[in-house]
Amino acid sequence: MRSWIIILPNLSANAMAIFPFIILKNKAQKQDLVLINHEQIHLQQQLELLVLPFYLLYLLNYLINLVRYKNHYLAYFNISFEKEAYHFEKDLNYLSIRKWYSWIKFLR
Repeated sequence: MRSWIIILPNLSANAMAIFPFIILKNKAQKQDLVLINHEQIHLQQQLELLVLPFYLLYLLNYLINLVRYKNHYLAYFNISFEKEAYHFEKDLNYLSIRKWYSWIKFLR
């Protein structure tokens, strides 16, 4: 999948994916293949959910986790979309074998 990279130095996160863009804090991050792979996993998740439902489910999963864990970081890292992306970010071949809706396996 082709994605466009945008550099935003004032980005509050390290990086983010907003279909079809990957937004990075600095140009050097373009060389970080693990980071790019992580964000491309998110782009695939967004694509399979037709983008807008991805954001709604992402937010809902975060809010449920926030109530459950009462901690921003635990809530974030337990979002099913993030769990899949972190789990497979170092596998640079993952997107070529990934089945659609694989993030569902990370729900609990």
